[in-house]
Amino acid sequence: MKYSILIANYNNGKFFKDCYDSILAQEYKNWEVIIVDDCSNDDSVQTIKSIIGSDERFKLYENHANYGVGVTKAKLIELATGDLCGYLDPDDIIKPNALKSPVEIFTKSDKIVLTYSRLAKCDENLNILTEFKSAMQVPNGSKFFFNFPIQIAPFVTFRRDVYLEKTNKINPELRIAEDQDLYFKMYEVGKVYFIDQTDYLYRAHAGGISQNENKEKSYEYYARAIWEAMKRRNISQINGRKVPESYHDTQKIFNLLEYQNKIPFRIKKKILVFLQKVFG
Repeated sequence: MKYSILIANYNNGKFFKDCYDSILAQEYKNWEVIIVDDCSNDDSVQTIKSIIGSDERFKLYENHANYGVGVTKAKLIELATGDLCGYLDPDDIIKPNALKSPVEIFTKSDKIVLTYSRLAKCDENLNILTEFKSAMQVPNGSKFFFNFPIQIAPFVTFRRDVYLEKTNKINPELRIAEDQDLYFKMYEVGKVYFIDQTDYLYRAHAGGISQNENKEKSYEYYARAIWEAMKRRNISQINGRKVPESYHDTQKIFNLLEYQNKIPFRIKKKILVFLQKVFG
């Protein structure tokens, strides 16, 4: 299986060398890297070009305007040629077995369409601060799964052909939470599988999309992705409460799912995961 590592860059070229080194260190060698620069206004393009040199495994493209991550990440998949895809931000890194582990899972089962492992939050120098303990196997086949609270998180790998042929693809209007949109749509067409290991090191820094003024906006986009999934799945009520006909109020969407944070729901979810693991 060929693995396409997808990198959407905007003004993060100064961190790319660490990202690049982590790719070269991968135990699994059948990969390509597709990079799309979203019209950076720094020297990112020049920096990335100088790092990748003439290595044909790396392909760099440039947007003519700043379109945002929804457009850029959708474009990355279209440009890829691999069987499997996974996003890696240019300011982050992956551990050496980050590609090998999901490839082994996908090779064993064609029913699995998406895998995910665990990320660790790091400081600007990639020293690990905390690990994302909430990552764990989620129940498969539930129309009421909305990754709330978040359990599916990087490092995520998905089947490119399934995405292209069985989903209506990433909503390009989403400037944040496009990853959640992708997770929901892949979840709807196959099984997801948790790989119990830390593969992704997330660098926290002042220029990161979740560290700046976009942080509050991320909740709005996340809620919109959830609402769109509700409508796509023809859900009119959740836990006895009506789903809005149109999306206007972020908090209303999260209020609909508040019961999923409660202990009874979490216990039921763990039981369902156990039963699915035992009986398939």
